[in-house]
Amino acid sequence: MDFLSLFLMDFVKQLQSPTLSFLIGGMVVAALGSQLQIPEAIVKIIVFMLLTKIGLTGGIAIRNSNLTEMILPAAFSGLVGILIVFIARFTLAKLPRVKTVDALATGGLFGAVSGSTMAAALTLLEERNIPYEAWAGALYPFMDIPALVTAIVVANLYLNSKKSSELAYSSMQESFSNKPVMAGDYSAQQSYPSSRQEYLSLKQGSANHRVKIWPIVQESLQGPALSAMMLGLALGLFANPESVYKGFYEPAFRGLLSILMLVMGMEAWSRVGELRKVAQWYVVYSVVAPFVHGLIAFGLGMVAHYATGFSLGGVVVLAVIAASSSDISGPPTLRAGIPSANPSAYIGASTAIGTPIAIGFCIPFFLGLAQAISGG
Repeated sequence: MDFLSLFLMDFVKQLQSPTLSFLIGGMVVAALGSQLQIPEAIVKIIVFMLLTKIGLTGGIAIRNSNLTEMILPAAFSGLVGILIVFIARFTLAKLPRVKTVDALATGGLFGAVSGSTMAAALTLLEERNIPYEAWAGALYPFMDIPALVTAIVVANLYLNSKKSSELAYSSMQESFSNKPVMAGDYSAQQSYPSSRQEYLSLKQGSANHRVKIWPIVQESLQGPALSAMMLGLALGLFANPESVYKGFYEPAFRGLLSILMLVMGMEAWSRVGELRKVAQWYVVYSVVAPFVHGLIAFGLGMVAHYATGFSLGGVVVLAVIAASSSDISGPPTLRAGIPSANPSAYIGASTAIGTPIAIGFCIPFFLGLAQAISGG
């Protein structure tokens, strides 16, 4: 009962907070057919500033803390990112009318991290005066990159295996339809029937094809979200940006976040229509998955809490980034890495449902769970 009351209280407060109220406001404005638009260039600047601020916070904190404290939470972050992809592979991909590559892309996007959702969680923790490690935001790339790499690698391995199976089946069908080839009928391999030679060529090409992991990692690191955050992290580590951090980035953070939430609300509503083009199971997955992923991360975070003293606020951050789904760097990475996947499925599921669920429900849920455990 204590947990339920804490959750309901946090949920009501979250509805009244700028973070969720601006998100809901954006959805309402879009539903009413408003022509309100925020220029894309301004959105990019806002995202850059928010993630740079998070990176600066983490970099300054890491510089002044014991790096060994990060090892277990960082390892758990990577594990969760990989695990989320395989959860989608063996749950969502098994449902009717869901293609395996679309399920893997969806799992990759839900395993990757939403910088805006993480920023919302950090803001709420500060509003509630719940302590957390300042470097907790730096867990972002440890979950984001493994999830995207795993999704792309597994999807390409699946497609290659499927192609090889289809070619083998085609060759078998051809062998039954053609007359038997006797020894000596053909003097050299180039004299074989063209269909057989084409099959061997395609099979050899498929066998020689290997998914290259480094380009995926490089593309993720060069994406706008991770680039901004890693830049802030490096500056916080190796420079002394405290004056500009306190005078500019910190005061502007919440105002910029509210504008981004408004934009995301409008974007979420516009993506709802895309889900009508794909199996309705994506809707179910988008509602359930954030809680499942977050609970797994929360459990691992509690292991780190008891093993290394990882704060409960840090556990909440870990759970929230696991519950989130990438809205900036993930989609273009997956478009390039799994071009055969349907963007309406994985982007629609993430933006239209996954992000509002993560911000509106998962953040207060995990905050309430942490407060119930702490007895506060």
